[in-house]
Amino acid sequence: MSKNINELFSSVNIQSIKGFWDVEIQNIQFDSRKVADGDLFVACRGTLSDGHNYIRESIEQGARVVVCEELPEETSSEISYILVENSLLALSQLASNYYALPSKNIQLVGVTGTNGKTTIATLLYQLFRKLGYKVGLLSTVCNYVDDKKIAATHTTPDPMQINLLLSEMVAAGCEYCFMEVSSHAIDQNRTTSLHFKGGIFTNITHDHLDYHKTFDAYLKVKKNFFDDLDKKSFVVTNVDDKNGKLMLQNTKAHKFSYSTRSFADFRCQVLEKHFTGMLLEMDGVEIWTNFIGDFNAHNLLAVYATARLLNQSKEEVLKGISELISVAGRFESIISPEGIMAIVDYAHTPDALKNVLDSIDALRTKNEQVITVVGAGGNRDKKKRPLMAKIAAEYSDKVILTSDNPRSEDPELIISEMKAGVIFNDLRKVLCITDRKEAIRTACMLAQKDDIVLVAGKGHEDYQEIKGVKHHFDDKEIIREIFKL
Repeated sequence: MSKNINELFSSVNIQSIKGFWDVEIQNIQFDSRKVADGDLFVACRGTLSDGHNYIRESIEQGARVVVCEELPEETSSEISYILVENSLLALSQLASNYYALPSKNIQLVGVTGTNGKTTIATLLYQLFRKLGYKVGLLSTVCNYVDDKKIAATHTTPDPMQINLLLSEMVAAGCEYCFMEVSSHAIDQNRTTSLHFKGGIFTNITHDHLDYHKTFDAYLKVKKNFFDDLDKKSFVVTNVDDKNGKLMLQNTKAHKFSYSTRSFADFRCQVLEKHFTGMLLEMDGVEIWTNFIGDFNAHNLLAVYATARLLNQSKEEVLKGISELISVAGRFESIISPEGIMAIVDYAHTPDALKNVLDSIDALRTKNEQVITVVGAGGNRDKKKRPLMAKIAAEYSDKVILTSDNPRSEDPELIISEMKAGVIFNDLRKVLCITDRKEAIRTACMLAQKDDIVLVAGKGHEDYQEIKGVKHHFDDKEIIREIFKL
């Protein structure tokens, strides 16, 4: 659709303009390979490449307007160059304007933190559909425009994709959208120009330090999301996390808290735990839920708090929560004909792995074995590798270290870096099997009736990325094949 750049730049801080101002453009691109005739190209500085190096290529492809932080050495009199201080921020603002500010026409709630984002966002999507609303979802597992499923490629899409999906939600009559907000997205200004009705903080633990370098930098980026919320918004934070209150310090939004352990605006208590679910007391009412683990009590409480802050009735929300089902790849259980229980979970951080193993430990009789299969992703935060293996060995009877998504790294090197974290007395528990399928098969062969096999790290993913190529691989499919289900 054709747009005049006057409309697009209404909220963008322009430093200077070289060339024509009154120009019609067809589309906005930040990947020069996708530029077509009549497009606007935004030259963004990324972690792997700099869009400024592709300005000439974008013009050859047909770009009529170039947005950049510095002018190229050679410019064309037929092209408009618009100089900005931050191209990533400008892209976010341009994307929002291009799609007519869709986030202002829907109640958008963002969920951020290390663990729990996918579960909370997806359960809110499920709950509000049960409450009779048309709803959108932007998540790691899948995006939805009401009941229309759209494949997800990132935890948080790029600004153009976000605003396109939000505009489709508005057109479809969606009243709410629940969105995972990753630290990368916050840092890269992908969400800066969106209008959020509310924000949820889950927790923050060791992750993504390959990108953020330090934990303090990671923490600051998460906090920036809440700092940017306006006074018409709300923020609900997990005060059981030691950094939960920090997220509230500079926000203008209305502040609320949730907890399973201490005083808070929204509280719940775990009354009973079983492998089939939990009995919770939430806001003074007992409800049965189809979820396992204290971490899921936190997730469900965040869902409850958010729904109440969005003016939904207590009775309807509690009834809806009792009917919710687990998210794909999150503590999904498969039982063999012989009575072996396999659990598939996305846990790919030390804290998430400990939470899952803690939950299993709280439910087991101690007469059965816990056998954990776990790996660590390549080209990602290396510091968590030894921690993952240490936790797996401490909380399991047997551990098989294996390949996850090695990407461009040597999987055997990743496994050796994991094994280095295992304390001497636990080394006897540890096997190393690089082939993930064989690792899962071995764990299932070692297991006997009532034993529990945890396959951690990939959860909902149906691929394994090796040397830049994605191969089909689904932990659940492999387990069902081994169990002959």
